[in-house]
Amino acid sequence: MARQIENQRPDPTALLQLAAREGRGKLTVFLGAAPGVGKTYAMLERARGLKAGGTDVVIGLVETHGRSETAQLAEGIEMLPRQGGDTPYGEFDLDAALARRPALLIVDELAHTNAPGSRHPKRYQDIAELVGAGIDVWTALNIQHLESLSDLVARIAGIPVRETVPDIVLKRADEVILVDLPPAELIARLNAGKVYLPDNAKRALDGFFKPATLTALRELALRRAADRVDDQMVDFLRQSAVEGPWATGERLLVCVGPDAMSESVVRVASRLASGLNARWLVVSLTRPGSPLPTPAEAEQLEETLRLAERLGAETRRESASDFVDAILRIARREHITQIVIGRPATNRWFRRSLPDALLRGAGEIGIHIVPGEGSAPARGTRKWPSLPEWALTLALPLLSVGATTLFGLGLTALVALQNLSMLYLAAVLVSAVIAGRGSALIAAGLSFLAYNFFFIEPTGELTVAQPQEVLSLVIFIAVALAAGQLAARLRESVTLSRQQARQSQALLDFSRKLSAAHGQESVVDAVVSHLHASLGRPAIVLMPDESGDLLPTAAWPPDQALGAAELTAARWAFDKKEPAGFLTGTLPQIHYLFRPVISAQRLLGVAGLVMGPRDTPLAPDEERTWVALLDQSAIALDRARLTRESARASVARESEKVQSALLSSLSHDLRTPLASITGAVTSLRQLGDKMPAESRADLLLSIEEEADRLNRFVANLFDMTRIEAGMMKARREPIDLAAIIDTSTARACKLHPDLIIETSIAPGLPQALGDAVLLEQVLFNLLDNARKYGGDQPITIYARAENGQVSISVTDQGKGIPEADLEKIFDKFYRRAKGDGRPAGTGLGLSIARGLMASMGGSIKATSPAIRKRGTRFTLRLPLFEPGKAS
Repeated sequence: MARQIENQRPDPTALLQLAAREGRGKLTVFLGAAPGVGKTYAMLERARGLKAGGTDVVIGLVETHGRSETAQLAEGIEMLPRQGGDTPYGEFDLDAALARRPALLIVDELAHTNAPGSRHPKRYQDIAELVGAGIDVWTALNIQHLESLSDLVARIAGIPVRETVPDIVLKRADEVILVDLPPAELIARLNAGKVYLPDNAKRALDGFFKPATLTALRELALRRAADRVDDQMVDFLRQSAVEGPWATGERLLVCVGPDAMSESVVRVASRLASGLNARWLVVSLTRPGSPLPTPAEAEQLEETLRLAERLGAETRRESASDFVDAILRIARREHITQIVIGRPATNRWFRRSLPDALLRGAGEIGIHIVPGEGSAPARGTRKWPSLPEWALTLALPLLSVGATTLFGLGLTALVALQNLSMLYLAAVLVSAVIAGRGSALIAAGLSFLAYNFFFIEPTGELTVAQPQEVLSLVIFIAVALAAGQLAARLRESVTLSRQQARQSQALLDFSRKLSAAHGQESVVDAVVSHLHASLGRPAIVLMPDESGDLLPTAAWPPDQALGAAELTAARWAFDKKEPAGFLTGTLPQIHYLFRPVISAQRLLGVAGLVMGPRDTPLAPDEERTWVALLDQSAIALDRARLTRESARASVARESEKVQSALLSSLSHDLRTPLASITGAVTSLRQLGDKMPAESRADLLLSIEEEADRLNRFVANLFDMTRIEAGMMKARREPIDLAAIIDTSTARACKLHPDLIIETSIAPGLPQALGDAVLLEQVLFNLLDNARKYGGDQPITIYARAENGQVSISVTDQGKGIPEADLEKIFDKFYRRAKGDGRPAGTGLGLSIARGLMASMGGSIKATSPAIRKRGTRFTLRLPLFEPGKAS
C-alpha cells in the first residue's frame, strides 16, 4: 500500500518545471512545413476570435508578403509601429512592446535576423525577453529553420538554410500548433499567386516547391509536432501522478572532436534525441600529452560545443589516456543507452578503430555510427601549417640531414666507423624537438635515403648488396620513426606544460594580489589590472551602488567611457546572469564582452573586456583563464563584502553597547539626584515652618549639592560631545602648574570635605604649554575618581619636569586596576565596581580627561598595580613652554 501511494506522487522534476513557468508568459508557435501553408493566416484568425471575446490582443509585427486575405485579417487589431531600420519593412520595436504589455502579442517570423544595432541579433531572443516579462506571445516558424534540421533540409531541397532557430526554443514552447496543407494544394496556391508574386512563384516551383521536397518537409513537421505532443502528454502524466508506462528513459552520449564532421554528428544526434524524447550529453575527449590543437581546430571544437548547447545538449570536457575506456566509463556512470560517434574516414595504422573498440566493449549500450562525408582529420592530426612553420618543417630536415651527411663523409675519411646511423638519429631528434612530428618523419625518410646512398655498399646507389644491411636499414628506419615520434610528443608535452604553468602562475599571482588587497576598491583594482595583463585587453568592472544602479567601479586603462549600448549590455549580463555584448546573443555589435561576477552567495557585479573590431571570440585557453580569474575575483569581492558587513556589525554592536551604557548611566545618575531633590522639596513644602531651621538648612544644602551633581553630569556629556565632534579647541599658552594644582584641589575638597590630598611640586618647576581651564578640569576629574575608588585614603599629587616635558601624577590608595583593564577605563561609560560591588560614577570622567589632554597635545596613562602593588597612578604629560615657540 505504501509503495502504491509513493508511486502516485507527482514527479518532483515535473513540478519544478511547472513552478519555473510561474510569472512567465506563454509561447505559442504555429509550425508549418513550408511557406504558404497559412501559419500567419491561422494565427490572425484565432487572434480575432480572442479579441472578440475581450482579450487585449496587439500585433507587434506581421509579414503579409502581399497576401490580401492575410492583410484583411490584421485590420481592426491594434498594431505597434515598426522601428526604423535598414531593412525594407522596418524592425519589430521590442521596447514599445514591453511598455505596452498586452495580454497577447503577435510577432511573426520567429527565425528572422534583426538589423545591426538591435538589442538581440535574432527575433527568437526578443520573444524570449517578452515571455520572461510575463507577456503571452504567438509566433510562426517553418520546419526548415530548426537548427538540427537545417543540414538535412539543405540536402533534401538543395538550398542552404541561412536563418535558424535552436531546437530548445521549440522544445520550451508552451504550445505548438501544426498548420498543415497537402503538397498538391500548396502548389495550387502557389500557382494562383497566393504565396508569392508570379516571378517568385516560378522560381519557387523550380526549386523549393517540388512535390517530393514538400512531402519530405511535411513529414519532418508532422514528426516534430507528434514529438511535441508526446512531450506534453508525458509532462501532464508526471505532474498529475498518473502511473506509467511513459516514454522510455533514453539517454544519448555523443562524442565529438575538433573536426568538421563533429558538427554533422551533433545535428544527427539532436534529431535522434528529439525522436526518442531523450536527454543527451556531448563529450569532447583529449589525451594527456597529445599534440595541442591548432587555433582553427580549437575554434572548430568550441563552435561544435556551442551548437550542441543551442540544440539542448549538456556539454562536457574530459581528459583520458584511453578513449574507449573513458567513453564506456562515462556511459555507465550517466546511464547512457546509446552512444553516437562519427565514422572515421580511414583507419590509421597500428591503431584500433574507435567504433570497433566501442562495439566490442559496449555490452547492452547501443552504438550509433554517423557516416562521414569524405575524409576528415582525426583527433590529434594537424592541418598544413602556415608558411613560416611549413618552411621550417621542410627546411630543418634538409639542413640537419645534409649537415649530418657532410659530417659523416668527413669523419669516414679520417676514421673507419662501422655504424654511422646514430648520427642520423641525432638529426631526426633535432627535427622532432624543434619543428615537431612532421619534420621528424621527413628527417627519418631523408636519413634512410642518405644513409643508404652514401654509406651502404654499393655507395652512390639506392641498392643494398649485403642481406644483413637490409635488416640494418629496416631497424634504422623503425628506430628513427619511433625516436622522432617520442621526441615530438615530448616537445608537445613540454609546450603544453609550459602553457599550463603560465596559466597556473598567473592564477597564483592573482591569488596573491587578492590576498594582499583590503577592501572592495583595492580588490577591483587588482582584478582589472590582472585581467589586462593576462588577456592583453582593456578591462573594466561595474558594480551596483546602494540604489542598485550599475556603475563603473574600476578600469584599466582608466580612461574608458561606456556608451548607452555598453551600459545596456552590462545591465543585461547582470540581470540575466549570462554573457552579453561582443558576438553574444545580446547587443553583439558592441566591442565590449561582459560576463557576470557571481559568488556562491550572490551576484556581485559585471566584468568586461574590450574586443577589437576584427577579433574572433576568445580562444578556449583565454576563456578558461577569464572564467578562473572571475571565480577568484568573486571569492575576493565576497570576502571584502563580508569584511565590510562585519565591520558595520561591529560598529553597530559597539553603538548598541554605548547606547545601553548611556541609558544605564542616565537612569542612575539622573534619577538619583532628581529623587533627592524631589524628596527635599516635598518635605519643605509639606512641613514648612514646622521643621527646625537646622533641618531646613540640611534639605536646602542637599538640593544644592544634587543640583550641582546634575550640572556636572550634563557638563560631562556636553564636553564628551564636543570632543567627539572635534569642537574642543584647546589654547596653547604657558600655564603655572602650581596654581592649577591648588585650584583643582580646592575644588575637590569643597565637593568632598573629608578628602586628604598631599602635594609635592618640584622647586623651580617650569611652565608648561597648555590650557589652564582644561587642565584644571582633568585634575578635578582624576581627584573625583580617586575619591570614589580610594575612599578616605590620602591622595598624592607629584609634579616635576623630565625629558623635555612636565609630568603630573595623581595616586590613590585604592585596590588598584587589573592590567587588562588599564586601557578600558578610558572608554566611554566604562565603570568599575567599588568596594561594595556597585559601579561608581558615570563612566565619562576618564574618557573626558584623555580627550582634553589630547586636545592640548599631552597624554594620560594609568599605571598597573602589578608594578606598584597597590593603588592606581594616573600620569599626565604636557610639553614644556619654550619662549619663541608658543602657539
